[in-house]
Amino acid sequence: MTSNDDPTRVGSMQQSEVTASNHKTIDPSILYLGTPVVLVSTRNEDGSANLAPISSAWWLDKTGVIGMGSRSHTVANLWREGECVLNLPTADLVAAVDRLALTTGSNPVDPYKSAIGVRYVPDKFGEAGLTETASEIVSPPRVSECHVQLEGKVRSINEVGPPEDYSLAIEVEIVRTHVHTSILSAGHRHHIDPDKWRPLIMSFLEFYALGSKVHPSRLAEVF
Repeated sequence: MTSNDDPTRVGSMQQSEVTASNHKTIDPSILYLGTPVVLVSTRNEDGSANLAPISSAWWLDKTGVIGMGSRSHTVANLWREGECVLNLPTADLVAAVDRLALTTGSNPVDPYKSAIGVRYVPDKFGEAGLTETASEIVSPPRVSECHVQLEGKVRSINEVGPPEDYSLAIEVEIVRTHVHTSILSAGHRHHIDPDKWRPLIMSFLEFYALGSKVHPSRLAEVF
């Protein structure tokens, strides 16, 4: 039987052709399709606090997985200390977050980073204009201005990507959660009101904020 003899197959082929014509094969330099910004606080070797913005993070139950470059000063701190705080800024903190861009706690600056304009900043909290608050379980401080602060212990650090230029996926067990009272909802099972929580989002290296809810979720009714 040929396609001309099978109307169903003809319709399927036509639909496939239409779909294919609306897409283009590309090779993007990054795949930052949109994740919340996280300010990762750690302790430096001399005991001072380090603060670094990242834009690759996801959550499952009480575990956070963050992605960072293998050259990161924060990664060195995580290897050594095994602790961090994952601070999630709201959209109104975007200027503070952006002030940390192209800064590092490493001195001297890695030649690769220096070539793209990264500079050494010993006081990251001061550079961003943010405030240190003592954590309750881990050593690194929390960011007082962030509405969500997650104290965590590193459980594993795994290489991802090509061997010649790999990144790291870092599994962090959340051991204490601090949430600003302004985004809490007493009647919600998860305690945080998603209509009040407005995290800063990065998509393809640009900053965005969440809009309003677009549709009720069946999952939200179950879990």
